[in-house]
Amino acid sequence: PKKTVPRDPAKDPKITLLKVQWRMPHVALNDVTKLSLLRTLESGRFLSAGFCSWDLYEFPLLQSTTKHSWAVKAAPQLEKPRYVIFALQTGRRNEFAGDASRFDHCALANVKLYLNSEFYPYDDVNVDFESDKFAVLYEMYAKFRGAYYGNGRDDALFSPREFARVAPLAVIDCSRQNESVKSATVDVRIEFENKENVPPKTTAFCLIVHDRVIEYSPLTNVVRKII
Repeated sequence: PKKTVPRDPAKDPKITLLKVQWRMPHVALNDVTKLSLLRTLESGRFLSAGFCSWDLYEFPLLQSTTKHSWAVKAAPQLEKPRYVIFALQTGRRNEFAGDASRFDHCALANVKLYLNSEFYPYDDVNVDFESDKFAVLYEMYAKFRGAYYGNGRDDALFSPREFARVAPLAVIDCSRQNESVKSATVDVRIEFENKENVPPKTTAFCLIVHDRVIEYSPLTNVVRKII
């Protein structure tokens, strides 16, 4: 039978859009650069573009134990993770009345990201949310913005208290890797430990930020993904 989700009329969202504007930057080229670009376009060459891609993975129902090992994915070398955000959430999967934007610490004690044999962070985080000992996790969270955008800013949206209550995330920076070691694939695995058995209906989430390169042909509008 098809699963139904209970609906709470009091929480029905309502959005009214009166006007939408999409502001796009326009770049004006000087004559020398414009001539070089026109020659490139006429040659039919593909233009390469690199960017960061965000992929979300989910472990729907964790076993009620204290130690967990999650083989998230096998990534190609060109798409190996640069940042990984890990979170736990209890009792909100397929629950219409639940707030899916909030996460739970579930007595998390330690978390490690493994990329083949390399692991991050190097030291154990040793957190205890019940005793307000989560400074290491909060520092990792607060530094993400400056590291990702490269602007040196370490400010964060949530205060330490809000972080523990609303979004106790493990933000793992794995951007500094040994690039000399090459392999066909990178096995992404997360191992984490809780001080007590995780509650029933607990879901694990893993958001992977990785490199991606595509090639684009302006004349044919063909986009090729580089593997």
